[in-house]
Amino acid sequence: MSTIRLGDIAPDFLAQTTEGEINFHDWLGDSWGVLFSHPADYTPVCTTELGTVANYKAEFDKRNVKVIALSVDGIDSHHGWIKDINETQNTVVNFPIVADEDRKVSTLYDMIHPNSDDKMTVRSVFVIGADKKVKLTITYPASTGRNFDELLRVIDSLQLTAYHKVATPANWNNGDDCVIVPSVSNEEIPGIFPKGHREVKPYLRLTPQPNLD
Repeated sequence: MSTIRLGDIAPDFLAQTTEGEINFHDWLGDSWGVLFSHPADYTPVCTTELGTVANYKAEFDKRNVKVIALSVDGIDSHHGWIKDINETQNTVVNFPIVADEDRKVSTLYDMIHPNSDDKMTVRSVFVIGADKKVKLTITYPASTGRNFDELLRVIDSLQLTAYHKVATPANWNNGDDCVIVPSVSNEEIPGIFPKGHREVKPYLRLTPQPNLD
């Protein structure tokens, strides 16, 4: 087992899910992906998280992102739990949940942290680009539910900065000004950023978000 670092190719795997057997890389195709783990089925915080993701699926679809969850419980348990999620969160779970009873995927992605719990996975999040490379990793403790608005915000930043020569400043949200990366010279700015720019310091140059009309 090794730590997965940013820029690594996301490990491929074959697994049973609530939507049938999948090969992870084939399932992703040319989409981005979010793989996120849950400590166990029938746990309260996870129930709210999976319901939230189901309700946000249109937002992920808009960004060409496929979402897939994982728990170390089995398929039958997953299907029973989905009924509870749909009922309590007023939704319909519309993405696969990996059954990882043998902990192969959990081990592959280093999702079990023995000093926290030697059986259940922590709340790991992996954002994977269309190139199958890991773009973001976040690890939450089992006691803290994830903020999926923040995850969408980060995906917006990742997709923007992957295709334009900008970075996003603190607390950036979609539509806000962006930072021009240092590798772009002042002479190049008019050709790359026709909307103009504002120089706060020679190393801090702001421009309107380039991928918006």
